[in-house]
Amino acid sequence: MDYKALGLKAGIEIHQQLDTAEKLFCRCPTALRKTEEHTGEFFRYLHATVSEMGEIDRAAAEEMMDLRQFHYLTYDTTCLVENDEEPPAPMNQEALGIALTIARTFAMHPVEQVHTMRKLVIDGSNTSGFQRTALVAMGGVLPNGGVIETICLEEEAAQRVEGSTFSLDRLGIPLVEITTAPCMFTPEDVQGTAEYIGMVLRSTGKVKRGLGTIRQDINVSIREGARVEIKGVQELDLIAEVVRREAQRQMNLLAIRDELLARHAAVGQETHDVTALFAGTKSSILKKAKAILAVVLHGYAGMVGREIQPGRRLGSEISDYVKKCGLGGIFHTDELPAYGVTADEVESLRRHLGVADEDAVILIAGDRKKTECGAKQVRHRARLALEGVPEETRKMLEEGSTAYMRPLPGAARMYPETDVFPVAITGTLWDAVGVPELLSDLAARFETDYGLDAALAHQVAYSESLPLFRAAVDAGIRPNLAARTVLATLKELGRDGVAVERLAPAEILAVLQAVEDETVAKEAVPEILTGIAAGTPVADAIGAHAGGMSDTDLAALVQTIVADRIEFVREKGMRALGPLMGLVMEEARGKVDGKKVSEALRQEISRVI
Repeated sequence: MDYKALGLKAGIEIHQQLDTAEKLFCRCPTALRKTEEHTGEFFRYLHATVSEMGEIDRAAAEEMMDLRQFHYLTYDTTCLVENDEEPPAPMNQEALGIALTIARTFAMHPVEQVHTMRKLVIDGSNTSGFQRTALVAMGGVLPNGGVIETICLEEEAAQRVEGSTFSLDRLGIPLVEITTAPCMFTPEDVQGTAEYIGMVLRSTGKVKRGLGTIRQDINVSIREGARVEIKGVQELDLIAEVVRREAQRQMNLLAIRDELLARHAAVGQETHDVTALFAGTKSSILKKAKAILAVVLHGYAGMVGREIQPGRRLGSEISDYVKKCGLGGIFHTDELPAYGVTADEVESLRRHLGVADEDAVILIAGDRKKTECGAKQVRHRARLALEGVPEETRKMLEEGSTAYMRPLPGAARMYPETDVFPVAITGTLWDAVGVPELLSDLAARFETDYGLDAALAHQVAYSESLPLFRAAVDAGIRPNLAARTVLATLKELGRDGVAVERLAPAEILAVLQAVEDETVAKEAVPEILTGIAAGTPVADAIGAHAGGMSDTDLAALVQTIVADRIEFVREKGMRALGPLMGLVMEEARGKVDGKKVSEALRQEISRVI
């Protein structure tokens, strides 16, 4: 696809949780809990209020179409601030310091005073109905010439457990929101920029790691299309695919628009009650509906069922809008008969409504109030199809397609937070902010300083085990031994079911130190760590493998094994080393270094052949 000809433009917003001891506006820890550990719960109904400009934000207004009760789980590690029953504490200075470090790394300019704002959010992800956010710096640069517009310090939202139930352990964890300009013009540009920003964030050593701790919102548009914000892309490898599919979706929506206009298509103004028509239906969904309403889309036949993204059709888009009324979705005549609705019922419906073959009919089923809301949403989204691509906030689905969430929020969404004092960024404070060594530079330095091969150096530098590797090297452990232990050995033990998460860094360092002191062989490390993870004291686990095998004993073992297979050795020569190595290691594993065994075997084979 020629994205330049298509006029593709994209920008990203990266949300990264910070690894601070306390939350942004209270002194609660930033640890996540298991939901079964919750110690209390309560519920709320959330309503939007008018902003200082006298308006209700359009995204919030749509969330209020379906009044929902939100349930919240509390813990012994959350407090009244998360419950929105106590004013927030002053801004966490540790979090502000990390945000300033990131800003300085991108050569940004800090604001003179950090003012906290409230950002209206009534989807249940915050007990207060708003998220606190504060602009920290502006005007950064990227190596590819791109621009970072802003960096904000925000409080993380509550974690959705299921449906309308949220867990408050995550609410309030500090995060930075980094927003770029629309300075990317291919899907690969977007993914590359996200990777670079992520690398810079990890270079601080002060961000949380793991799934869900970083997520990207991607803003995409094409010429004649519209800006669409795709929320919460967590998998880095899917970013390019998400952009490709959004470009494809907008192209197809524009093609549908052109065809609808050529047909002089129009949206019917009337909502038809067709409940009686389906009195004897076999469709399980229609059978239990208290009301079935129909909306006629003149000239839309074949368009509602046309695919616009893999697995997504214009009908899917209309269905997404209807779901905002608390309904499950729609039926449309481009897909009927299906779902228990018969061909006779479809024909009866068409005759009853007096529609032509080129018209489409949308059915909305449920309780009376919700179906009336749904019919309005059908007409609204169908009219938008005549205009092309609506501005929207969307969520990512599996494989990179997207679904509608809500309209893009407007300026009415933001208003000042009066409970938090502003924080001045003085010249002294800014001058004291350091710039971390980038992981890309660190990997190169590991190659030069420690002699690690390029792949291993990159793995170590980007690994969550980097602090442990550094501690090991600082303690005098050989870099290769430290790197392979923290990367390969622990990973392999984990795969074998060993509870490596129980191993404290100090215990791992003690084992590696024992290897360096030649108390145990490095081949014994996996067994020793397995024992410690199972509960054996470190000293006992090391002691069980201490002493090893003397050179005399090793020589005797090698001579015996070679002598027992002398014909094989004479036939194979030095090629016998490999097979015999395994036999010796069965006796010597964990007691003597493998290189030593190999050398002893080599000498003995050379002697007898």
